[in-house]
Amino acid sequence: MASMMRVFLILLWTMNLVQQNVPQAAGVQVFPPVNFTLTVSALAQVLLHWKPNPNQEQKNYTIRYDVKILSPVPEEYDTKKTHSIRTAALHNGFSAHVRTLLLHNDLQMTSDWVKEELLPLPGAPETSVTNLSCVTRITISSTVSLHCTWLPGRGAPEHTEYFLFYRYETYTEECQDYIKDKWNRNTECRFSVTHIDPEQVDKLIVIHINGSSKYAAIKPFQQLFNQNAIEKVNVPRNVTVFLEQNDLLATWEKPISPFPKECFEYEFYLFNLKSGNKQILKISSNDFRLWIDVTNRYSIQIRANHHICCTRGFWSDWSEVIYVGQNKPENPIAWILAVLCVSTYCTFLLVAIICK
Repeated sequence: MASMMRVFLILLWTMNLVQQNVPQAAGVQVFPPVNFTLTVSALAQVLLHWKPNPNQEQKNYTIRYDVKILSPVPEEYDTKKTHSIRTAALHNGFSAHVRTLLLHNDLQMTSDWVKEELLPLPGAPETSVTNLSCVTRITISSTVSLHCTWLPGRGAPEHTEYFLFYRYETYTEECQDYIKDKWNRNTECRFSVTHIDPEQVDKLIVIHINGSSKYAAIKPFQQLFNQNAIEKVNVPRNVTVFLEQNDLLATWEKPISPFPKECFEYEFYLFNLKSGNKQILKISSNDFRLWIDVTNRYSIQIRANHHICCTRGFWSDWSEVIYVGQNKPENPIAWILAVLCVSTYCTFLLVAIICK
C-alpha cells in the first residue's frame, strides 16, 4: 500500500511540473521563416535560402531550422544556418519544406512549414535520353578518363542532337568527343582527361544531357554517379607465377591507383586444361599459395576491385593468361600449319604422278 502511495505522489508531482511548463510554452509563438527561395546554382545543384521571421522573439531561445526535401529524393535534417546546398537530379523538379525550430531547456516548439518548389525542366515527353551509363578509369599519369553511353528517347525526332556535360564539384565541362549511331546522333562521349580527383572517396559526378531538334523541345536529363562506383579498376600489375614442388605460388602488384594495396581485393582464376575444372578464388592479399597436381597443365588469370576503402567499382579486366604445369596445350595455329603443309605436299605429289 505504501509503495502504491509513493508511485501516486510521484505521478502527481510530474503532472504538476508539466502543468507549470505548459503555460510557459503556450505563451511563446513560433513564426515560420520568410523569403524561402530555391535557386539553381550549378548543374543539378540547388541553393535553399530563407530568412528568420522578424517577429520571432529571441530571448534565451535557441533557434534552428528543420529542412525536409520532398523530391526528387526525400531527406530530413536540421541546421542553424539560413541556407543549404543540395545536389540532386532536377529534370523532374525539386520541392522542399522549411520551418522554425525553437529550443528552450527541455522544450521544443515548431512553426508551420513553408514550402517552395522548382518546376520540372521543360521538354516534350519521352525525348530525354535513356539507359545512361558511365565508366571512369585512372590513367598511368594519375588522371581520370570518363566514358558515357546512352540511348535516344523514344519520343525524340530522328535527327535529334544530344549534348553531354559533366560537373565535378565546381568544375563543369562540355563533351568535345562524341561517337554517333547510324542515324548520325550522338550516343557516346569520351573525356580522355577530366578534373575528377582520383584520390577522393565517394564524390558525386553530375551528368547532364540536353538536346535540340527542329521538330520538338528536347527534355534535359540529369543523373548522379558515385565516382568510385563507376570506376573500371585497372588490371593487377607484374603478375608472377611459379611452382615450388607441388605448390603454386603467385604474386602481383596492386592496380594503378592512388589507393594503398589494402584497398583492393582480387579474384584468382585457375583452369585445369587437362580436366576442364575451373576455380575462382577471392583473395585480399597480393600473394597466393595453392597445392596443385603438377602433372597437369593450368592457365591462370587475376583481376581486381575496390575493397574496404571506398565503394566497389567495376571489376578490372582479367590479366594476361599465364601457363604452368607439364602438359602443354595444343597450339591450334601450329596444328593448322602442319595440316596445310601435309595437304600441299600430297597435292603436289598427286599432280606429279598424274603428269608422269
